[in-house]
Amino acid sequence: MPPVQAYARSSGAAVVNEAALVSQHLDLVKRIAWHLAARLPASVDTDDLVQAGTIGLIEAARHYSGDRGASFETYAGIRIRGAMVDELRRGDWAPRSVHRRMRAVSSAIRAIEQESGREARDSEIAEKIGASLSEYHEIVRDATQCQVLSMHGSANDDDDDRDYEVADSAATPYDAVEQAAFMTALTVAIGELPPREKLVMSLYYDEELNLREIGQVIDVTESRVCQLHGQALLRLRARLSQWRDSRSEAAPRKRRSAIPVN
Repeated sequence: MPPVQAYARSSGAAVVNEAALVSQHLDLVKRIAWHLAARLPASVDTDDLVQAGTIGLIEAARHYSGDRGASFETYAGIRIRGAMVDELRRGDWAPRSVHRRMRAVSSAIRAIEQESGREARDSEIAEKIGASLSEYHEIVRDATQCQVLSMHGSANDDDDDRDYEVADSAATPYDAVEQAAFMTALTVAIGELPPREKLVMSLYYDEELNLREIGQVIDVTESRVCQLHGQALLRLRARLSQWRDSRSEAAPRKRRSAIPVN
């Protein structure tokens, strides 16, 4: 039985409003699913994303409170997308070898840029990791598909991405400060990208164009856009790695003294 029907049948008078919210926002689930699917491999089933997103919508309806300062659509959109990302991770199509190669590229970029004081070139990165230029471009393409799910890196080597999590009762003041600091560092890092990579990131994340549409805007092939996007992601990861390392060293001490928000 579809999640919405099951939810409606189990709903009593006290949750009629929740059922109405779910019914009114089913189109939002589909829009988010289609938008996310456009950025993923063809093997990803959009219906699976819709199914997972609908469950996220139901959870949003159950937990939404108007006093949080956000509209239901904004709140639900985050929960829906998070549910879809969780579903994708459960069926992770990218082998660990792909993540290992991306870490190697990020480390190479970081080393080259620290040594040279300028942007690392494709040929230099490929040489640093002991790969041909075509092999390097393959890694970059993999990066686009793997890291499109999130712009946040994780300290865990086996989990390179981390969802944006909706603040809840377990959040602390330190968490909010840390999130704000990361976003500031990320904004600065994006601003320092090479011009074409920065343009691709803007068109992809701000204007929400897909790779084909971006190619038409900047007059290059979709494959080249994929390379530019993947290289931008890996360059950002390399430039933010030192920031993450320094923050993570201080985090345990601060977290122990943080006061939970009730």
